[in-house]
Amino acid sequence: MNTIVINGNKRESVGKKATKEVRASNAIPCVLYSSSKENIHFQTTEAEVRHLVFTPDFKVAELNIDGTQVRAILKDIQFHPVKDTIRHIDFLQLVENHPVTVEIPLKTKGSSPGVKIGGKLMQTIRKVKVKTVPANLVDELFVDISSLELGQSLRIKDIIVPEGVEIMQNGSIPVVTIEIPRALKSAAAAEK
Repeated sequence: MNTIVINGNKRESVGKKATKEVRASNAIPCVLYSSSKENIHFQTTEAEVRHLVFTPDFKVAELNIDGTQVRAILKDIQFHPVKDTIRHIDFLQLVENHPVTVEIPLKTKGSSPGVKIGGKLMQTIRKVKVKTVPANLVDELFVDISSLELGQSLRIKDIIVPEGVEIMQNGSIPVVTIEIPRALKSAAAAEK
């Protein structure tokens, strides 16, 4: 499991005025939500969260808030509508044996015979919503395309799922398809 360490400082005052002051000092206001304790308001910098936010990979955050270590996941993030800077981040604390719902990146593995003869691999879903306890969290899920011929597709139910992980999406949704290019279609029509 990829883990990113993020350092932050507790915020004593919260509210609109205090949040504006945090943003004016080039910091990002954050909230750590927890099911067992009360929420923690803190601030961090964009340099600290860059490798967690601007990546397609799934990573767990190891928050260090004034010396207190907490494992968490990124729950929500708000960007400035014009400047595209981070305005606010919400984290969710990982509690042992307490299930969480997260989106995990989906990758293909194997080599498709349909692609080898000229087909085009089209991946329609890049992330899959799963529910699991923190001990069973994975960085990525895979779908095996080594049996796909021209015109065939794989669905969510075909994803390789580790034990203890439950997919929260409909199993009939297509994930990858091998499209037949126009040149192959016209060549097949010419043969007839």
